[in-house]
Amino acid sequence: MSTDLPARLLRLLSLLQSRREWPGPELAERLGVSDRTVRRDVGRLRELGYQVESTTGTAGGYRLVSGRDLPLLLADDEAVAIAAGLLTAADGTVTGIAESAVRALAKLRQVLPVRLSGRVAALADAISPVARAGLPRVDPMALAAIASACRDRELLAFEHRSREGAVSRRRVEPYSLLSTHGLWFLLAYDPDREDWRTFRVDRIGDPRSTGWRFTPRESVPDARAYLSQAVARTPYRYRARATVRASAEEVRVRAPSVLPGRIEAVDEHTCVVHLGADSPERIALDLVALDADFTLGGPPEPPSELLRHLREVGERLLRAGGEIRTAD
Repeated sequence: MSTDLPARLLRLLSLLQSRREWPGPELAERLGVSDRTVRRDVGRLRELGYQVESTTGTAGGYRLVSGRDLPLLLADDEAVAIAAGLLTAADGTVTGIAESAVRALAKLRQVLPVRLSGRVAALADAISPVARAGLPRVDPMALAAIASACRDRELLAFEHRSREGAVSRRRVEPYSLLSTHGLWFLLAYDPDREDWRTFRVDRIGDPRSTGWRFTPRESVPDARAYLSQAVARTPYRYRARATVRASAEEVRVRAPSVLPGRIEAVDEHTCVVHLGADSPERIALDLVALDADFTLGGPPEPPSELLRHLREVGERLLRAGGEIRTAD
């Protein structure tokens, strides 16, 4: 037996777990072996209990599917425990690991035995982490479904709800998921509109892979740069510009619902925050979340309706403060 066989089998297993389906010749090229050797190695994985299916087609291929046992040889309770941890991390409550958690959840979802799928789905419904103020919660299993479509380069179908509440059906080429400031976004190419689009995942309903592959486009924009530009172009009914007596980093932590590209550092103690919303109440919430002194100015000049609402909120808080002092 070749001394590099164990390492090659682990490499083969890793490749099979990283994508939904692999053509045989591509696997052979990645492993630096012949097609015949790939067939033999797949047979060895099957002997070890891994469920690897052969696919038909011009070149033929292989896919790792749900089996009687998990490839990691986890006990059922261990698999569910790992899923619970990934579901929680995917919610974004742990800084810096949300995107990695979603990718791992997509892999686990691919090989999870049918007998455990219902338990994990019930777990996803039951987990209710403490959400940051004003931020919507996203279904982690929906994130996993979208991540799988991105990984496998399969067309994704879903229902999209606009800011105004209008619902439309979309069929897009998904490329990447990214989490920023407590919100999830999908970068995709929309063939019907012949342009790139970003979608807030909390406004996506019933995401599902169509099973149809697409060829990746030659020029794909940087997801974070494209998102920042898209946010800057978003039209809102109300807009305001606040000069805040706090650093840009402090504001990002205190007001996670303020999207990237809307916070500009002036110096280490001051920043400018560009706010936009379809209601004055939303802007008022963001201003209160700053937890720092600020001044409103232009351009754009704050709308009179927004200023009137802020005065009403301030007066209400002052009255409440006076009542508390009187009670003391």
